[in-house]
Amino acid sequence: MASPMRSGDLMTRPPDSCCGRRKLPHNQGFTLIELLVVLAIIAVLLTLSVPNYFHTIDRSREAVLRENLKTTRDTIDKFYGDTGRYPDTLQELVDKHYLRTVPVDPVARASNWSLIAPQDPDKGLVYDLKSTAAGNAADGTAYGDW
Repeated sequence: MASPMRSGDLMTRPPDSCCGRRKLPHNQGFTLIELLVVLAIIAVLLTLSVPNYFHTIDRSREAVLRENLKTTRDTIDKFYGDTGRYPDTLQELVDKHYLRTVPVDPVARASNWSLIAPQDPDKGLVYDLKSTAAGNAADGTAYGDW
């Protein structure tokens, strides 16, 4: 019969275990083959996802360009309705608080717009604006035709 444990006795544990678990020997780890397989899987996933990421960025730039053109054209029309003439510059729309800032063309990455004057030069200088970005959108239309 085993003697009951007394409060001063300590259970002895093997030196290579802690809390009931065995420690791994220091010479175990991942093999080179395992690391190469993981890197190959990561490379395949990146190959599939990165082109979609850049395509999404291009589509969002096109959407922002369309919205900037729509908002600025609407603002030009409101300016004409209030004053009876078109603005001389886009900065005039900012100065008279029709716009907060001159919008940026996200595709061309600049605030340079192709400005179209009205047929009557006495009514101002900015009747419409178009993008100066080169190239075509995803739908095949040229940015300058929007």
